[in-house]
Amino acid sequence: MPPIFGIVDLFAGPGGLGEGFASLVTDGHAPFRISISVEKEASAHRTLTLRSFLRKYLTLHGTLPDQFIDFHAGLTSEPNWSAVDAKAWKHAIDEAKALELGTEVAASAIDRAIKDLKASFDDAILIGGPPCQAYSLVGRARSRGKVGYIPEEDARHYLFREYIRVLDKLRPAAFIMENVKGMLSSTVESRLVFEMLMEDLASLGTGHGHHYELRSIHLADGRATLQEAAQPSDFIVRAEEFGVPQRRHRVIIVGIRSDLAARANGASIAVSSTTRTVEETIGNMPPLRSGISRSTDMPATWQSEVAGFAKLLAKISKGHEDGALESEFRAIIDLVTNGTETRRSSAMLPAGYGTSNDDLIRWLERPELRALAQHETRGHMASDLGRYLFAAVFGKVRGYSPKAADFPLELSPDHRNWHSGAFNDRFRVQLARQPSTTVTSHISKDGHYFIHPDPSQCRSLTVREAARLQTFPDDYLFLGNRTQQYVQVGNAVPPFLARQIAALVHASLTKAGIRKH
Repeated sequence: MPPIFGIVDLFAGPGGLGEGFASLVTDGHAPFRISISVEKEASAHRTLTLRSFLRKYLTLHGTLPDQFIDFHAGLTSEPNWSAVDAKAWKHAIDEAKALELGTEVAASAIDRAIKDLKASFDDAILIGGPPCQAYSLVGRARSRGKVGYIPEEDARHYLFREYIRVLDKLRPAAFIMENVKGMLSSTVESRLVFEMLMEDLASLGTGHGHHYELRSIHLADGRATLQEAAQPSDFIVRAEEFGVPQRRHRVIIVGIRSDLAARANGASIAVSSTTRTVEETIGNMPPLRSGISRSTDMPATWQSEVAGFAKLLAKISKGHEDGALESEFRAIIDLVTNGTETRRSSAMLPAGYGTSNDDLIRWLERPELRALAQHETRGHMASDLGRYLFAAVFGKVRGYSPKAADFPLELSPDHRNWHSGAFNDRFRVQLARQPSTTVTSHISKDGHYFIHPDPSQCRSLTVREAARLQTFPDDYLFLGNRTQQYVQVGNAVPPFLARQIAALVHASLTKAGIRKH
């Protein structure tokens, strides 16, 4: 019988990395089962638990429960999942744990789970990554502005040591550690964090067992392999090279236990290497208008504001270069003034939903659904509507997002540093015919970095659009309020990428079979 690997998922967030592993099926066999997933943030933990419940329910019944379909469609409030299926719910609450890693309570719970895992599975896999804020360049810049901030006293710098502790205790067949690129340059006490991590990983097994051989994911000619890294930057994985519609670049370290490492030599998988675009991924979703904050939010008010900005921008653009900008602004005037009224939310499924043969769209669309979930807009200040409109039209015409210097003076924010260069990318449109920029948790703040490419919608991305760019399937429901949903989406590993990593790890471990460890 093919081996089954138990998964320990640390710092799980809403479960993107775990979803990729748990969803892998090879020759009718699911080789990875999540044994325990750990996340301390309450809303992400709720999302994680619900997903675990649905995964178990599907295993038991072969379909999603009607109660979830109705809840997903917004027809009912959240049901009592235990009443829907007590066995599946017990499994979910046993699997998804709300724990703060680094505490004694969390360590005890994880150690118990490890003991159970070793008795139940052929071997184990450890996945996850310490929180990125302390490593990321943006997070470090913000932290430096905090009064009394001392980097070496930031506990987040050392949470990777808890990952190491679990790795040492579990001794899995392989581990996958994910983090931001900033990890490669982050320092503590004048030492590179990455070097400290490499030392910790290299020390495992010294004198008392197998060590781990560290591999990077290498892509060439449409196939991925695990190879020894010649330099730290070799560990950077570019998600768009794996068919993810997003330029997301992250450090991913794969460790193979030394008694199994020889099997990884020559193992490879075909990857979904077609470049995916924003338009392909979210272009068929129902068009929406943004709301207007700090003012009366009515469709007529929105239309008046957008049409007013379009007239202003058409006038400013008149006679400039090829006239393409002016033409687009005048088209917006006509569309907004004479077109049909758009709403702020829509659950309508796109035409032909669930029938595509495209591998990414087939992954995103789930035919059993009756509606799209979490496709609703937020409000923006009226003054920002003009900037969103300009950015979207500029991106459509010029093929790149405008910098601060490209904006007309009439749209300049009331900020003395607007023209200093510090806010060059303050308003960034996602280009329809390219992968998106990196979806981050910052999308929860104001949406200025995530402007929708369609000028007529004049808004930022919805939770569902951001989730699609992160390759979460449409039946993946994010619980909590909208801000929490955005944070969960932005912090996650794209499941479509994670599934390909899972396939590569599986191929690398099972080329010659596997023995029980």
